[in-house]
Order: sequence, then C-alpha cells, then structure tokens
Amino acid sequence: MRKNGARITMKQKKSKNIPEYVSECLQLAILLEVSAYPKPGNVHRTADFEETRYEHFLASAVALGPHFKRAAEKGVLVHRGKVDFERVGVGKIIKEAVESVSFWQKGGNTVLGSIILLLPVAVAAGKALAEGKFSIQHLRKSIKLVVKSTSPEDTVNVYEAINIAQPGGLGKTPKLDVTNAASKKEILEDNVSLYEVFKISAPWDFISSEWVNDYHITFDIGYPFFTQQLEETKDINIATVHTFLKILSEIPDTLISRKTGMPSAKEILVQAKKVLENGGLTTLEGREILLKFDTKLRDPAHRLNPGTTADITSAVLALAILKGYNP
Repeated sequence: MRKNGARITMKQKKSKNIPEYVSECLQLAILLEVSAYPKPGNVHRTADFEETRYEHFLASAVALGPHFKRAAEKGVLVHRGKVDFERVGVGKIIKEAVESVSFWQKGGNTVLGSIILLLPVAVAAGKALAEGKFSIQHLRKSIKLVVKSTSPEDTVNVYEAINIAQPGGLGKTPKLDVTNAASKKEILEDNVSLYEVFKISAPWDFISSEWVNDYHITFDIGYPFFTQQLEETKDINIATVHTFLKILSEIPDTLISRKTGMPSAKEILVQAKKVLENGGLTTLEGREILLKFDTKLRDPAHRLNPGTTADITSAVLALAILKGYNP
C-alpha cells in the first residue's frame, strides 16, 4: 500500500488505461472537494441545503465518469494524430455530462462549473499522459490548446448544457444571452467559438475567466497553496478547506456577485482572509471564526454559497491528483 500522500510513478500510470485513470482522478477531485468540511456556505459531508444534499454531489461524481473518460480518450487520439484539437467536441461532451448528472440525481445544478473546468483538463491530461511526459506545466499548455480550439458547435452545446443545469444568478446579457433561443442561431451564423463567448462573460463569471486566462486561479493561486498546505498539515481536509478559503480571500466569488452584487462578494472575501489569518482549521480561534462565517453564509435570508470557488477548488485538486497525490 502507498503511504498517505505518496505520489504514483509514471510506470504505475501506464499500467492503467490512460482515459480510465484520468477519469478516476477527476472523479476523486470532485468527491474530495465536496467532502471537505466545514467549507463555508457550501454543501459538504456534514451540511446540506434543503434542495441539494451531499449525496447529490456523490451521484454527480459517479455520473461524470464516462464523460471524463471520453474526453481523455480524445486527448489520446490528439497525441496519436487521429483527431485535431478543433474536432475534440468538448462542448458536446459537456452537454452530455450535464445530461447524465441531471439523470443521476434530483438536487438541481451541482457541478456545472466543475464540468466546464475539468473536461478540458481531461482532454489535456489524456494527451499529456499518452506522450509520456506529464508535468503541470505541460498540462497547462495543452489545456490552453483545448480551449482555444473550440467551435461554434461547442458554444451551442454548452448553451444547451447551461439551460439544462439552470445555474443560479444567470441574469440577462445584451449580446448572445444564454437564455435567448435566438442566440444559438446567431452563434452559428457568425461562427462564434466557445472561447470567444467566454471572453465576453469572463468579467462576471470566473469559470469563463479561467478558460480565457490560462486557468490563472487554478494554477497560480490554488495549486501552489494546496501543495504547501498539504505539506505543512499532512491533512487533505485542512488543505482543501484552506485552499477554498485562499481562493475566496483573493477572488470575489462570481456566483455570489451575480446574485447579490460585488460589494457582498468583497465583504465575504475579507471574512475568508480573516479566517486564514487566524489559523483556519489549525487553531481554536480560527475554527471558531470559520464556523461563525459558515453560519452567516448559510443564513436562509441570504444563502450566500461560494459555488464558483468550490468549482475552482475541484480543479486544483484535479491537478494534484493527476500529479500523483493519493489521500
């Protein structure tokens, strides 16, 4: 048996089917993220929302397995020269993944943001592992190629996925509004790629922003902090909760800002920073502040759940697990 936190070797990775391995890594990332507690304002293993419960996220992770595998298979085919990045069809895989999640659980939108973030990771990881030279830097370069190679068909499929998932705080936009059926026709007529659409939505949605800004939060903020926390605490739960807080303390959560405005999101940012400054889960004072923070976010009168932050945290965990981390 591997010791806690041990890295697996490239030889061990190759002993498994690559797409299967990538899928398992990304499913585990989702499971570890939702299990981390007490993750303020969000569902976790000891806290539910009335309509969305912990088990809905577990079912979602199960539902995503075949779709992560398919995306990784596309990456392997890209490496072999049998498919171009432009023909990966990431938008269609996103839509089918959302349909599966909706079939497997009745808790509403659980992981749409994670799906949109992780499917390009799955493609890139399949390619990188097939090449036999996996590294975080190489993975990041491949993700950039995946997202920049999307098509208008990808855009239409993701619009349909969003309308299936019905995420909170969508609102209306003056151009190519996702809730306007005419937008899909305009996208196809004007040849608008998914990458281009996400450029439009990036200022108010940090899932889109990650796509068009080289996964900046995931790679430059979340991943280094997670690895540092894991090394210092030797505790996956503490490292995950603290990474969630780190992201929340530096980046206003865009799900909250869309629902209640940017001032509210910035106020939550300050409170997350205070939790970390007081030691978070590693000190009595930090835990007390964290629990009060969680209670405040869960107040039924407001229900401020940092869902975007949770999605990005799952992407951070995916990097660590693909790199070889095992809980």
